[in-house]
Amino acid sequence: MTHGFEKIRELEIPELNSKAEVYRHVKTGGRVLSIINDDENKVFGISFRTPPSDSTGIAHILEHSVLCGSRKYPVKEPFVELLKGSLQTFLNALTFPDKTCYPVASANRQDFYNLVDVYLDAVFFPNLDRNRLKQEGWHYELAEPEGEMTYKGVVYNEMKGAYSSPDSLLYEHSQQSLFPDNTYGLDSGGDPEVIPDLTWEQFSEFHRTHYHPSNAYAYFYGDDDPEKRLEILAEYFDQFEKIDVSGFRVPLQERFTDAVAVRKPYPASLRLAKGMFTVNWGLAETSDANLNLALHILEHILIGLPSSPLRKALMDSGLGEDLAGVGLEADIRQMFFSVGLKGIHPANAHKVESIVFHTIKDLVEKGLDPKDVEAAINSVEFSLRENNTGSYPRGLTLMFQSLSSWLYDREDGEDSDPLVLLPFEEPLGNIKHWVENGDRIFEELLARLFLHNTHRSTVLLEPDQKMAARIADKERARLKAAKAEMSGEDIVRVIEEAGKLHRLQEEPDSPEALATIPRLAVSDLDRENQNVPTEMKHVAGVSCYHHDLFTNGIAYLDFGFDLSGVPGELLPYISLFGRMLTEMGTQDRDYVDLSQWIARTTGGIHAQVFVSPIRGTDRAAARLFVRAKCTMEKAQETAEILTELLTRTKLDNLERFRQILFEAKSRAEQRLVPAGHQVVAARLKARAHRAHAMEEAISGVTSLHFLRELAERVETDFRGVARELERVRELLLSRKGLVLNATLPQGDFVVLESVLKGIVDALPENGADPVVFCPDPLPQREGLAIPSQVNYVGKGCNVYEHGFEFVGAVHAASKFLRTSYLWEKVRVQGGAYGGFCLFDRTSGSFNFVSYRDPNVEKTIQAYDGVADFLENLEVPQDELEKSIIGAIGELDTYMLPDAKGFAATARELVGETDAFRQEVRDQILSTTREDFKKLAQAARIVAENGAITVLGDSDAMQASKLDLEIKEIL
Repeated sequence: MTHGFEKIRELEIPELNSKAEVYRHVKTGGRVLSIINDDENKVFGISFRTPPSDSTGIAHILEHSVLCGSRKYPVKEPFVELLKGSLQTFLNALTFPDKTCYPVASANRQDFYNLVDVYLDAVFFPNLDRNRLKQEGWHYELAEPEGEMTYKGVVYNEMKGAYSSPDSLLYEHSQQSLFPDNTYGLDSGGDPEVIPDLTWEQFSEFHRTHYHPSNAYAYFYGDDDPEKRLEILAEYFDQFEKIDVSGFRVPLQERFTDAVAVRKPYPASLRLAKGMFTVNWGLAETSDANLNLALHILEHILIGLPSSPLRKALMDSGLGEDLAGVGLEADIRQMFFSVGLKGIHPANAHKVESIVFHTIKDLVEKGLDPKDVEAAINSVEFSLRENNTGSYPRGLTLMFQSLSSWLYDREDGEDSDPLVLLPFEEPLGNIKHWVENGDRIFEELLARLFLHNTHRSTVLLEPDQKMAARIADKERARLKAAKAEMSGEDIVRVIEEAGKLHRLQEEPDSPEALATIPRLAVSDLDRENQNVPTEMKHVAGVSCYHHDLFTNGIAYLDFGFDLSGVPGELLPYISLFGRMLTEMGTQDRDYVDLSQWIARTTGGIHAQVFVSPIRGTDRAAARLFVRAKCTMEKAQETAEILTELLTRTKLDNLERFRQILFEAKSRAEQRLVPAGHQVVAARLKARAHRAHAMEEAISGVTSLHFLRELAERVETDFRGVARELERVRELLLSRKGLVLNATLPQGDFVVLESVLKGIVDALPENGADPVVFCPDPLPQREGLAIPSQVNYVGKGCNVYEHGFEFVGAVHAASKFLRTSYLWEKVRVQGGAYGGFCLFDRTSGSFNFVSYRDPNVEKTIQAYDGVADFLENLEVPQDELEKSIIGAIGELDTYMLPDAKGFAATARELVGETDAFRQEVRDQILSTTREDFKKLAQAARIVAENGAITVLGDSDAMQASKLDLEIKEIL
């Protein structure tokens, strides 16, 4: 017994360099998984089983609401206060179909404990009231008795955005089709048509019953004190008595005896008038470690590579433009697999289904290609051993993995084991042994879980050009009917309640309340940047940045080819060309053999475009990086692959090029809704600097137009297209301007130097001379129309061109602005899901952008009010210090070794030396109240000179008074 917890299990996990301890809180039954290791990026999470009984979004809205003030921290938005003044490396909350998770992470110990305490108080003792439900969920908005009533709410508008995304709808319908009788048949995020049915009584009762230690799954990871973890939890868990939470178990879906077929519409435009189709199978429970890992490998075999047999069969059919479906979904109790095609004619759905089943039947009868199996096992094993979670903390990935088994009780009602899926050596060893022994394990899985599995569905999503209008009309009719049923007193009450909510939203927190939020002091921050070791070396006469970092036996190698000699008319080819290097095949082998070779040998090879302004100039650092990672044992063979890619890629395969092209076009179109804020920001930045214009031409709306035109041209003039691709290769793939980037220990670099030299020597010497990129001018006020229920609203310009001078303190002031005025005006009061300000110190581009926004003109007005807000602001000392801490936290973003090496080289390329970055840090640490006035100068420049870009609903843009030049792009 330790602090009221009894230890249930302890396990050393050598492959994770960790020890895991499982505890149960004796008094309440609360569960704890404590993972102990030397990772400084500490993670805490507390999760609850929250299976909803309807699609009102109750769990999702509650996830938002509990972070809006608590017993111990009685401020309006503790979450925002933490964003302002924390060194957090992760801070968020997430709603899943059957659980709600509240994870935080920080590499600073005291900061970590601060985050943990705020989150624990938030989930167990939130200050929930009707206004929280109105703000985060939904409420009636009415300004005057005769006016038009509307719905407003953060989650309401977030989900209107989700329901505008065909990809999101396809995922929901595919999952729900397989699980019609349990929680997975509902939308835990909330259906906008159903969200207004949620009542306060349901909302408050859901928290009372679900947010309790008896229903809690607490998780710790990292190098903090294991004893203190339990002490922290006991302070909260001990305040509760045990309750019965057996009703929150997720029941198994009864298996189908016959397949089902689902047809659903999605809101489309005349331009986007194609269908999406998936075949879906309900598989098995997640908790069998061998089966779980085998299915992940099988997913890679089937669709993980361009050459994978099922992916290839679907793409070779010519029936669609890109793969559809999520593949293997393993984060819920019963795994499922979903695959199909996007961009099909709905009448061809049955042909797609036939291809899927014919391919699987063929694989079962003839057997899998051993090279595909070897490639998949190597790729999955490399990923497991590297444990590269990108920008996510490693501990967070393990938390979600543990919940995949932990959350679901055993048949006898006892807790399940959270450690089933974490150790991977044994199941990996078993699978490799079975394969080496000649066992047809993957063919058996295909036969049993796919070919002869009656628990399956098909989902056809059909374009409906009138659906968006019907949804809007239905919403207006519902609101009109609701208002018609109201008495005069009811209408007055709606107006008064909306007004009261607005006043509460605008009312500042008291200094006493704000003082309750724990935070570090500025004096606790490191005064010096932690610089990445970088040494300039030369390999075969080419500059090479070497970063001497521990990489656990992996070599990270990047080849940066200079884009400055590629003329503007060829720039939109660059992303396609990058994919072609690894997906087209070479003079010596077709793309199937090539894909298998890469996957069998390496941890992956891919191309990445990097374009950024060079500090203090109008020039661009523009590179196409070919990035590879491998074990040291496979370095020589990896070099052979790279040499073949860079010197012998085949560019004239029409059928393969058409597949890559249509995939790229489809992905660019589907990206517009979920990533609309990024599209708008890129469009605004393109006006500010030549480098940003290049980036937009390569990956923005300009690129989408190019891909559409190319899709038509390729059918009649592929020879001309192939000549242009060959010209790109001649201009780009040479030693001239090439830079290398190597992240690995010094001893390994010495070994690899001759290998790198061999690759460089194989490249031609002469490249292109730089050319000046002259982009076409963009409209000063533009509207990009798409079929969407929400908007993405932006305004910005290059403030350097109007006399603004950068100082590092701008980062602290921007941090404050994002988490105060913009949060309040755009999100809380405006109902958008997010509002941001983005300052690029290399170019001077300063932009305001919103995300899933019900407004257009009102948001622009909020942006134009920023200057007055900052000029009239009396910044409290506490707010000033929080902004400094938050800005330093962003400066010190936690990165894994490969990311550190790449970031250090990127800084060198754009002219951000270690000395300059230290100067920025010093300026942030010495930020004063007057520096906030300096950002007001930049905001005033944007208000008076800024361009406007809006992506969203055409009617909403036309109804605004912004005089937008509207163009339909989807």
